Amino acid sequence: MTKIGLISDTHGFIDPAVFKHFANCDEIWHAGDIGALSVVEALNDFKPLRIVTGNIDGQEFRSFLPAHLQFELEGVKVVITHIGGSPGKYSPTGRNLIEEYHPGLFICGHSHILKVIYNSKNDLLHINPGAIGNHGWHKVKTMIRFNLSGGKITELEIIEIPRN
Repeated sequence: MTKIGLISDTHGFIDPAVFKHFANCDEIWHAGDIGALSVVEALNDFKPLRIVTGNIDGQEFRSFLPAHLQFELEGVKVVITHIGGSPGKYSPTGRNLIEEYHPGLFICGHSHILKVIYNSKNDLLHINPGAIGNHGWHKVKTMIRFNLSGGKITELEIIEIPRN
């Protein structure tokens, strides 16, 4: 079993709550719009990190981080991107990644809107963890914890943090 902490849209600010709520996680996944190299460094020093760039992340990020990740962990095929859309309204990139890799778990960020939706058409769980940074229109900061084991996603928890 692997315990995952999932965030997106830090926009240059890493909320201390991330370290508290993800202390027992095995890996941290970040779905883009990082905003500052200090965020990458802090997360990478804390736990193993899987991270993609977002639309605000310039060349300094794109030179060493991917725009998309696709991998298999604990029997679950995973795709992480930043601008992926949502079921029925996937972006062209999101649609192409789903068609090419057939993930069981599709993760994106960008909208700052928390979503956990089972997409029966593509037989996948779609997750957008919302936004954990201070920049943007969201009223509550959100992040997600879950477990991967035996090809299943279990014990998914939504964590809400009041916005300063």
